[in-house]
Amino acid sequence: MINRRKLIVALGASALAAPFDLFAQQSGKIPRIGFLANGFRAELSDPSSNWSGFLEGLRALGYVEGKNIIVEWRFAEGKLERQTQLIAELVQLKVDVIVVTGTQGAQAASRATKTIPIVIGNITDPVGLGLVASLARPGGNITGLCNMAEDLSPKYVELLKAFVPNFSRVAFLINPANSVHPLIFKGIQSAAAAHGIKVLQVDAKSAPDLEPAFAAMKRERIQGVIVGADGFFSESRRRLAELAGTHRIAMIGPASNYTEAGALMSYGQNSRDSVRRAATYVDKILKGANPALLPIEQSTKLDLVVNRKTANAFGLKIPQEILLRADAVIE
Repeated sequence: MINRRKLIVALGASALAAPFDLFAQQSGKIPRIGFLANGFRAELSDPSSNWSGFLEGLRALGYVEGKNIIVEWRFAEGKLERQTQLIAELVQLKVDVIVVTGTQGAQAASRATKTIPIVIGNITDPVGLGLVASLARPGGNITGLCNMAEDLSPKYVELLKAFVPNFSRVAFLINPANSVHPLIFKGIQSAAAAHGIKVLQVDAKSAPDLEPAFAAMKRERIQGVIVGADGFFSESRRRLAELAGTHRIAMIGPASNYTEAGALMSYGQNSRDSVRRAATYVDKILKGANPALLPIEQSTKLDLVVNRKTANAFGLKIPQEILLRADAVIE
């Protein structure tokens, strides 16, 4: 498990040694970045999306898409099985850096190439997944940013317990294709057991699975659901919030965009900021840094966001302790 107290931000001059053999070092050549997103191309026009955050990060560093940098976008449209094919396309194009923001995309990229630098945008436990040797010294062609979703399991349970009266049954919504979710589920089981709370694992890997998943929760008299960090769930967050409201199940998501979509609350890293910061790694690599020596950054800033409108619809009063801790309350 990643130590959440450990923040690695040492991206200094020592990490820039041993330049990688990149075309960016060749004069007169425009850098070409491959970006694998799990969502849809239409989200590029949404200023709040993770993908527009990446472009914002590039602009802050002086890069303008189509002018002095080319971004080869690939969108899986919520279908994890497409990611291997899309990564293969980027490798075939011989892009100079590949950026991925999900666990499956990172694993597919790692299998597809050991020479093209890969920047991860928000991956849980890249060491445990075998993607890198360590956070301080990745040792291969992968670097970037990671989250600590695995360490947050107790907080999800505690927040729901504080919010929901007589809280005794919680579900964890898991994508069977997401290799990190079983690790998170173990943490939730342990935290829930400490409070005498029953845990139900509910699977969903495509849109048709969502309604039956919530129907199953309703039959089991589930009071709250924890949504695992996952690209498909993020793209489906509005539908998830809608179903949670219909079945009157308090939902906590891993990022603020879930609360904005109608979830009761969210707790976790700002995923858009992580993807925006991925641009700084791209910049360093294009300037000659070796990804094997670029430490992976683990964010310790966590946002708690509460949706008052959803709480009112559920007949729930926001506890004072949560109001005091909240970074934002959506009215």
